[in-house]
Amino acid sequence: MFRIRFSFIYLIPVPFLLFGCGGSSDNQSTSDIAVEWQFDNFPAESSFKDFCQSPREGSFPDKSGTSMHEKMWLRSWSNNSYLWYDEVNDVDPTPFSTFQYFDMLRTTEKDLFTGQNKDKFHFAISTDEWLKQSQAGISLGYGMKFKIIDREIPRKIVVSYVEPDGAADKLKVVRGDLVTQVNGIDIVNSSTWEFVSSSLFPNDDSTSFELSFQHVESNQTKTLTMSPSESVSKPVLNVKTINTGDTKVGYFQFNSHNSPSEKALLDAISQLKAERIDDLIVDLRYNGGGLLAVSSQLAYMVAGTKSQNKTFEKLQFNDKYPNTNPITGDKITPFPFFDETFGFSDGLDSGEPLPTLNLSRVFVLTTSNTCSASEAFMNGLRGIAVDVIQIGDKTCGKPYGFYAQDNCGTTYFNVQFKGVNDKGFGDYSSGFEPNQASPITGYQIEGCLAEDDFANELGDPNEAMLETALEYRQTQKCPTLTASSISNIKKYRKEVALASEDPDGFIKNILQNKLYNID
Repeated sequence: MFRIRFSFIYLIPVPFLLFGCGGSSDNQSTSDIAVEWQFDNFPAESSFKDFCQSPREGSFPDKSGTSMHEKMWLRSWSNNSYLWYDEVNDVDPTPFSTFQYFDMLRTTEKDLFTGQNKDKFHFAISTDEWLKQSQAGISLGYGMKFKIIDREIPRKIVVSYVEPDGAADKLKVVRGDLVTQVNGIDIVNSSTWEFVSSSLFPNDDSTSFELSFQHVESNQTKTLTMSPSESVSKPVLNVKTINTGDTKVGYFQFNSHNSPSEKALLDAISQLKAERIDDLIVDLRYNGGGLLAVSSQLAYMVAGTKSQNKTFEKLQFNDKYPNTNPITGDKITPFPFFDETFGFSDGLDSGEPLPTLNLSRVFVLTTSNTCSASEAFMNGLRGIAVDVIQIGDKTCGKPYGFYAQDNCGTTYFNVQFKGVNDKGFGDYSSGFEPNQASPITGYQIEGCLAEDDFANELGDPNEAMLETALEYRQTQKCPTLTASSISNIKKYRKEVALASEDPDGFIKNILQNKLYNID
C-alpha cells in the first residue's frame, strides 16, 4: 500500500471574510528580528512566522510582534512558494493593513482564454472557522444552500438544496424555492448586494432574519424567522440505484471532499457495488473540492484495477522547486490512486481496503460550482483512459492547489502548485466543458449541456441534468436544448463571469458551496 504524508491544501479568495490580526499599527516587537522592507530582499519566512500584533492565548505558537512582522512573513512566504511569484510587484507593505497587503501579493495577469483573473483563488479566513468547515464539515447557515442565478437587479436567488433534518428542512423549505425578501425588504429589486450577502451568507449567529420564500410549485409566499447556526453538512446524499430496462445505474450527490466524506463515499460505493450497478453518475454540481486524497480514493473506487501503478495527480510548483515540495521539503512524489482508507472520518480506521466498481466510464453532473478536487477527480480518471462524460455546464477551472497556512489566527491560501494527471495534462484553467457547447469557452470533453433544474429534486430521474445523463447513456446523443434552457445557461455563465471579477461575491459563493481545495 502507498503511504504519503499529508498536509492540508486549499484554494479560495476571501477579502470580506478576513479575520484575526490586522491593521497598520507597528508597535515595538519583543523580538530582535529586523522587520524593515528592502526592495527585492526576502529574508527567510521563518524569521517572521508567528510574531503577531495580537497573539492568541492558549497553546499556540504566537509571540508578541507587530503587523509589520505579519506582513513581512506574508511577503517572504509568497515569494518563496506562490506559483506566480515572479508576477507580483514588490511593494513596501508599511502603509497597508495586513489584509490589504495580502491582497496585493498575487498576480494581476489575466487568463489568456477567458480574459478573467488568472488567480481567482487568493484568500484568507479565520483559522477556527476554517477548521470547522474543512475537517468537521461544520458551517454557519440555515441548513440550506443557495444558488445565485442573477446578482444584478432583478436578482434571482433560489434554494439549491436543503440539508436533511436541518432547520430549513424542518420549516418545509425545498429546493427551487425563490428568496424574495429579507426582513421585509425586497431583495429582488431594491436592496443592495451587501445586505443580501450578509443576511443569506452570515458571518455570525448574533442576528435572526425573516426570510420570505416563494414556493417553487405553488408560487405561494411564506415568511420564516430563521437564526444562523452551526450545523454539520452531509457530504454524500441520495445514494440510489436507477433501473433502466435490464441495466442498473448508480447515482449519488457528492457535495464536499472533506474529512467526513471518506466514510460516506466508502459506504455509498459499497452499497452500489452490492447492487451490481452497470454505470455510475456522480452529481458534483455543488462540490467545490476538498481533500485531494479523497478525490483520489473516489477515483480508485470508480476505476479499480485500471488505476494500478498509475498517477492520479502530480504537483508542479514554481520554477524554484522543480523536484522538491517547498512546503514539506520532500521530493515531489506523484499522488497515486489510493486504494485504502486514511482514517479521516470519525470511526474509520486507516489501512482498510476500499471497494471498487471497476468501471471504464463515469458520468459527472457539473456546474460552475464544480471545482478543484472535483475537477481533479475528472482529470485523474481521464489520465488513465477512463471515459468521463460531463453533463451540465462548465466547471470553475481550478487545476491549482495550496497548503493552508495559519499565522496569528488567520489561515492564508495562495496558489502554490498546478496538478497534472498521468498523461501530464492539467491545462483546464478555463474549466471543463461539455463538447455540445458552442462557442467554445472551456476545455471540451465528451458530454451534453444541461441546466440546473430547480423544479425537481436532486436524484429525481426527471431532473434535467440527471435525465440528460440517462438519455445520453442510452442514445449517445444530446437532447436538443430549449430556448429557456439556453437562456438559463447564459445567465449562469454571466453570473460566474461577474463573480470572478467581484471577490466579495465570488468568495461568499465559494464558501457557501464549499469551493475549496485541500491536499
